[in-house]
Amino acid sequence: MKNIILLITDTFRFDNLFDYAKRPVNTPELDRFAEERASSLKNFYTGSFPTIPNRTDIATGKLGWPHYGWQPIDLSSRNHIGKTLRRQGYTTQLLCDCPHLFNSRFQFGFDAAYQHRGQEGDKHLLHSNNPIDNILPLEKTRQHPLWKGASLADAHRWINRYSILEDETFAAKTASTTVRWLEENHLADPFFIWVDFFDPHEPWDPPEYFVKKYDPDYSGTPMIHCNYGPATDYTEEELHNLWAHYAAESEVVDRHLGRVLQKIDDLNLWDNSIVVITSDHGTSVGEHNRTGKSNIANNDERYWPIYPEVGHVPFLIAGGDIPRGSELDFLAQPYDILPTLSELCEFTLETPEPVNGKSFANALSSNSAEHRDVVVSAGHIRLTDKGEIPEFATTPFVVDQNWGYAPIGAYGKPEFYNLNNDPWAETNVIDDHGEELQNLKSKLSALLALNNAEEEYAKLLLR
Repeated sequence: MKNIILLITDTFRFDNLFDYAKRPVNTPELDRFAEERASSLKNFYTGSFPTIPNRTDIATGKLGWPHYGWQPIDLSSRNHIGKTLRRQGYTTQLLCDCPHLFNSRFQFGFDAAYQHRGQEGDKHLLHSNNPIDNILPLEKTRQHPLWKGASLADAHRWINRYSILEDETFAAKTASTTVRWLEENHLADPFFIWVDFFDPHEPWDPPEYFVKKYDPDYSGTPMIHCNYGPATDYTEEELHNLWAHYAAESEVVDRHLGRVLQKIDDLNLWDNSIVVITSDHGTSVGEHNRTGKSNIANNDERYWPIYPEVGHVPFLIAGGDIPRGSELDFLAQPYDILPTLSELCEFTLETPEPVNGKSFANALSSNSAEHRDVVVSAGHIRLTDKGEIPEFATTPFVVDQNWGYAPIGAYGKPEFYNLNNDPWAETNVIDDHGEELQNLKSKLSALLALNNAEEEYAKLLLR
């Protein structure tokens, strides 16, 4: 059996990598990893949305969004990747700075679990003698939750003692602990380590000299947190600075992922390990007149489909006999990861409940374009008493090899996009492609039936 090193980031956009970005982000470590070591999946999409539902899909091998939303993992399924691997003889470790995993009881499936505290409002050690500096205007950031009158962004900076050094960033701390763990455990045979970087999730607060690379002339208030609402709430200069903070935080994450990859190389683990790097979702930083990933603003009445800047995520896999430097076109999702690892690492996939993810190990080795014919990125929607989609909901986005479909578009009507010509889903062509839309709906119907989606729920997505 092979070791498994699973490196998950949060809010890391697909177009941060390679040549896909409208606005390039400096990611030399991941670019080198993809070119020299890994196979890259170009059509990997988040499944259940957002943070905890995504990780529950990964850990259970089951597609959760038709049945449940954000809740502790043991309420969603009896499956758990850590427990599965422990039964196969793996030494298992969870290492994270994501503040939500311990709250959602992920740690109980592992031999050991460790968390760096302080991300996104995670208050651990107060220092109330020191006042909170209210820097970011409330109209420029998410307005709830507030703590002692401070925004989440300002409270985050305060609880973390206004750190300004790179080695005080969470990416640096989590990578450093991972490097230490690998040095102290690389002889365990086999081992599984799940490393969860919460960055580049907002607040985007890397050292400002990183930000100056992307926005050297800005002199206003640092835009370190999005508003989860209309991008037009920002001036053009503020919106660019918001993106610059996101890009800088992504660069810091790339740098420290690179330090983990270097340690894997130092310890000569590649032949006997499978290494995965992926993310749960991206974020809007101006696209579709939005910033953030879901609508919690007081001045935005739109639905928020999971457009490609949010739903399309990177997936890089390396080690063993996996081809190096390959870019693969097949569609896949997080609930496919567990069965794929089972096949690649040669462990028996024995779970209390059946998985419905599908292994893409053969597609990796054969450079095949075939795996799934349709994927859906969605959060679990709790319908109103009238059986309707609630206001301001984050709504599904459906993708096949050519098309993107939002059954409940921004203003409640279906939207359809030619992703070959319009990869950012900017031009709705639903009136011109009826046959293609019906073909995609047929694929969606089959997927919903396979995953036992509630009939009322399914009707809303197929209308």
